[in-house]
Amino acid sequence: MREIQFREALREALSEEMRKDEKIFLMGEEVAEYNGAYKVSQGMLDEFGAKRVIDTPIAELGFAGIATGAAMNGLRPVVEFMTFNFSLVAIDQVINGAAKVLSMSGGQFSVPIVFRGPTGNAGQLGAQHSQNFENWYANCPGLKVVVPSTPYEAKGLLKQSILDPDPVIFMESEVMYGDKGDVPEGEYYIELGKANVVKEGADVTIVTFGKMLTRVVNPAVEELAKDGIDAEVIDLRTVRPIDYETIIKSVKKTNRLVIVEEAWPLGSIATEIAFKVQKDAFDYLDAPVLRVVSADVPLPYAPTLIKEALPNAEKVVKAVKSVLYAEK
Repeated sequence: MREIQFREALREALSEEMRKDEKIFLMGEEVAEYNGAYKVSQGMLDEFGAKRVIDTPIAELGFAGIATGAAMNGLRPVVEFMTFNFSLVAIDQVINGAAKVLSMSGGQFSVPIVFRGPTGNAGQLGAQHSQNFENWYANCPGLKVVVPSTPYEAKGLLKQSILDPDPVIFMESEVMYGDKGDVPEGEYYIELGKANVVKEGADVTIVTFGKMLTRVVNPAVEELAKDGIDAEVIDLRTVRPIDYETIIKSVKKTNRLVIVEEAWPLGSIATEIAFKVQKDAFDYLDAPVLRVVSADVPLPYAPTLIKEALPNAEKVVKAVKSVLYAEK
């Protein structure tokens, strides 16, 4: 093991796979000469050259379409969006193009492509640059949606995503690129669609993904432990497909569920999980399922209002205690 940054783990994943397969290439705004907006691709232009680390114009719709066509013709593009807020410009190519090709071609064309980049709030960036669209993409058949939570997860999940035969939406938290974590030497892969039980517990199940794990849930779990509350924590890793089996197995043990997600409440991943649990594990629940999500508003600019709008450890502690002490 060695401790490396989130961005370094992503770079290792990209570089290792590109060294093994010349069909893999990286394209996006500022990925080459500038070494990436978040320095994920630092040094990769020097190693792989301008034909495989490609700077694009500010034209998400255009380069997403080019990459989709390249994938249909046997290449394996990795497309970096400078932020997934900008991916909305390209959403027609992603949703009506890449996601549909396998089905509409009768299985003749697969589209092995990864669309990756930062997602979510990252401070005072304003409402247009602070959004979470994981649930948007997860709502589309034909896509897989991955949201890593640590450097270890980022490397293993990205390597697996690059090898996947289907389009993968790989969403990285913008505030986590400098986060450090233990990552083993050498290569490893993490299966898509399999959640990780980060911590076992007996009193309540907390389900989350992405930066909510390290920024919100882990501090909340430490605080709950001071009151003798033993929480089980599940990191989804992927939100399409969702590992319902692991969630339901945990709920059958703890009898309570809190779901923590950065996105807005309507149509959220948390909403889908709550439905599935009440459908398949209703008789095991001793309290209503609760969600801790963002306020249903465009994210404000003022720091005090940002704090009020987003999930935090205090809100998670309150939700957990609410389901623990709910009236039978």
